Amino acid sequence: MSHGETVSIVLIEDDDGHATLVERNLRRAGISNGFVRFRDGQQALDYFFGPVPADAAASPYPPREDLTNFVVLLDLKMPRVDGFEVLRRLKDSPQTAAVPVIVLTTTDDPREIARCYELGCNVYITKPVEYDAFIEAVRRLGFFLQVVKLPPGHRLAPP
Repeated sequence: MSHGETVSIVLIEDDDGHATLVERNLRRAGISNGFVRFRDGQQALDYFFGPVPADAAASPYPPREDLTNFVVLLDLKMPRVDGFEVLRRLKDSPQTAAVPVIVLTTTDDPREIARCYELGCNVYITKPVEYDAFIEAVRRLGFFLQVVKLPPGHRLAPP
């Protein structure tokens, strides 16, 4: 992957413990990609669709000029705006429709899984409540992310 095709990982997760576990174990699995975390769906929507900050250089988040260089890890149950709405907005917008979205949540309700796939999620992973199983799921996710690659020259035209 050339420097211009480095994929940033965007984690949208309100639980600090889960967020720390996910990032730590992705790093242990050898993932060195940029990592950004939003604590709720509204923060994520503001980032993807809100105005670009006047001083973008001072922003703690990576620049958005190429929204195709992201992989989103999305929790469903969050305050303000839930993961279903974030997923719907990402997949409905021509600017972000091609961004891979991996739902990473504690729910294994078949209706919620079906709804996520209907809304366009790429992968649905259930967070096991048992610590070792959760760590193993995140490690596997790390190996999966190592092979996720965007098609060469893939760019979305601005609206």
